Amino acid sequence: MKSLHLLFVVLSLGSFLGRVALAQFRPDMLELKWVKIAPHVLSGLLLLTGFSLAFGYTGDHGWIAAKLVALIGYVGLGVLAIKRTDVTRWYAFGGALLLFVYIARVAVTKTIF
Repeated sequence: MKSLHLLFVVLSLGSFLGRVALAQFRPDMLELKWVKIAPHVLSGLLLLTGFSLAFGYTGDHGWIAAKLVALIGYVGLGVLAIKRTDVTRWYAFGGALLLFVYIARVAVTKTIF
């Protein structure tokens, strides 16, 4: 299950990077039906595998809550990075990537700081 979860992490990050690139260089492609649907499918599978791993984890679950809060921030900044057309896009993009790194670090270390 962990390998499947990691696969969805990589695919989800690739999807985000690809959609930001499309927003910058080919915004018309963001209107394609599969481009709109695929990220939601990937995110759903990522959450499903993440929850299945979390329910199997014994011990302190504070780090899981930290990951969920950071995930909400990552999604919010990701939306800004895709929707905005000014310099805000790049600040949101950088912030989203920093939160992604934080989430990955918390997943590996199981500590919130």
